[in-house]
Amino acid sequence: MSAFKISGYLFFLCLLFFFSTRRVSSDYLDSTCQDSATYSPNSTYEANLNQLFLNLSSTSATQNNGFNSSTVGRGPPDTVYGLFLCRGDVNTDICEKCVKIATTEILQRCPNRKWAIIWYDECMLRYSNQSIFSRAEQSVGSILLNTQNITDEPDRFKQLLADTMNEIATEAANNLTGKKFATKEANFTAYQRLYTLAQCTPDLSTTDCNICLQTAISNLPSDSRRGATILFSSCNIRYEIYRFYNSTLAPAPNTRPLPPPPPSNSATNEGNGGISTKVIIAIVVPILVLLFIGFCFLIRRTRKKRYDAVNEEHGDEISTVESLQYDLNTIQLATNNFSLDNKIGEGGFGAVYKGTFPNGQEIAVKRLSKSSGQGANEFKNEVLLVAKLQHRNLVRLLGFCLEGEEKILIYEFVINKSLDYFLFDPEKRQLLDWSKRYKIIGGIARGMVYLHEDSRLRIIHRDLKASNILLDGDMNPKISDFGMAKIFGVEQSQGNTSRIVGTFGYMSPEYVMHGQFSVKSDVFSFGVLVLEIVSGRKNSSSVSQSDGGEVLINYAWKLWKDGRPLDLIDPTLEDSYDRNEVIRCIQIGLLCVQENVDERPNMASVLLTLNSYTATLAVPRQPTFVLDSRTQSMPIGRDSDKSTSTSTAVSINEASISELDPR
Repeated sequence: MSAFKISGYLFFLCLLFFFSTRRVSSDYLDSTCQDSATYSPNSTYEANLNQLFLNLSSTSATQNNGFNSSTVGRGPPDTVYGLFLCRGDVNTDICEKCVKIATTEILQRCPNRKWAIIWYDECMLRYSNQSIFSRAEQSVGSILLNTQNITDEPDRFKQLLADTMNEIATEAANNLTGKKFATKEANFTAYQRLYTLAQCTPDLSTTDCNICLQTAISNLPSDSRRGATILFSSCNIRYEIYRFYNSTLAPAPNTRPLPPPPPSNSATNEGNGGISTKVIIAIVVPILVLLFIGFCFLIRRTRKKRYDAVNEEHGDEISTVESLQYDLNTIQLATNNFSLDNKIGEGGFGAVYKGTFPNGQEIAVKRLSKSSGQGANEFKNEVLLVAKLQHRNLVRLLGFCLEGEEKILIYEFVINKSLDYFLFDPEKRQLLDWSKRYKIIGGIARGMVYLHEDSRLRIIHRDLKASNILLDGDMNPKISDFGMAKIFGVEQSQGNTSRIVGTFGYMSPEYVMHGQFSVKSDVFSFGVLVLEIVSGRKNSSSVSQSDGGEVLINYAWKLWKDGRPLDLIDPTLEDSYDRNEVIRCIQIGLLCVQENVDERPNMASVLLTLNSYTATLAVPRQPTFVLDSRTQSMPIGRDSDKSTSTSTAVSINEASISELDPR
């Protein structure tokens, strides 16, 4: 064989290997439609759905770690919510191609449906007329089974499968790379291996992801099938006895070593029908080098697209969210050049405007004042932080503008304004019955658990208060305002600062007095907020002159100590409340505002207590002395700043930040 023939043959093999790793089509698996809800042709809903598909199938959307979500519409009943999830081992080109196919095929399989989901081997796409974000849904799914069974030692195979799937569910739920995705292999026999895969949508919390995957595992067949796929709306699992995912992201299988090549005669020449070893090396080595360089380039390209959460002091990280950047002209058009008619509030660092994009999507625009205390660091902090957070109880950042002296944040518009708009108004608070208040408390708790434990890094909000809780059309709470937030590493739990920022009445004593903050500082603020929601009264103002002008926390403790906790409840609720739920909330609130940090519960245990009537609560002690807004002076750490709230009854559909008042 000539050197030319060998080089041509090896080049053909290299091409075959390269193109065999690239999928040219998306394999359809299944789809589900909601027959009971349909939209009319040429309707607003159809227009919003088409815009949603354009948003999701764009190149910028599919570059975001294989997952993205979008909302289009002015509000019910025409708002459309959608998301896609690509399998964790496919590249961005395959992901984009799959999503584009899905946006076309789902309309063919589910015509005029307001709710639909479609699954492919490489991706999943779903949309709905109701919010589907950060919710673990296992009710809608599909089960695909291999027609053949394991015949050798089926019981041992089932045990191996159960053990492996439980392990991979835990790995996927706790994945810290931004993808809740994992693969795992296990030896079954000397000739057979088990290959498994598990994945959740990244907007789920660790707990919700694990619950979803465990539910999927419980639906696996009991008859030792050689393979199965369980598809849910929020997660999926699969196992086979062959490698069905990208082998570059999984451990290499154990294989028997190949026999050594036969010895070659270095003296053999082409004239004798052979080829020398030197010639073979000269041909093979450059090809292997080229393949290695290409592989390194692909790895480097993949790594370049990832970015990690960083602290606010890292000034160059703003470039990582350039895909979210809007030009100033677009924002000016959306807000009618920041007209007074569009102004909906005034935060500590600037005004807030309602805007509308050309596609009809409503937005809340936070325009930072040029003289505000929030400079580049705070701005970058809020952009970098909120852009990475995806949870149904957190306000969603749509984009930003950084042009000239303008620093602008664009958020989703939350139709029902902020909690304080309702809670502290004598008439509007009547719209908050007890079931809504209890749902709001639970939603805030879920959002805080996500910030403290389930997001990629531990995040301390530092300014949790009623005006920073926005309410959507269903009165679901969304935590806003991350300009003050501190980002910690997973193992870090507390810090110190000489700059005190926040709102009097919500700040914990160790933070105000010594500049010490931790997740328990947020717990304190949450406790104050719970007591406000139960009573309908501000903590920063006295309860009544007849009660000696006591602030809310002290008054709540007095009633608890006297055995009259229900006297705290908002009179507008009258008798339409659950007595046990109210008492439990008051007890949780008092436990959260304990002076001793160690005696305050963490947010995960608070959420568990809210969802379980059998959980045992500790007995609260007398809380710390609370200063109200009329206090003229208070000891604060040296060279520190204090902050006063500018919250009013006027809603600001954005992330308002307390006004800084340096000493």
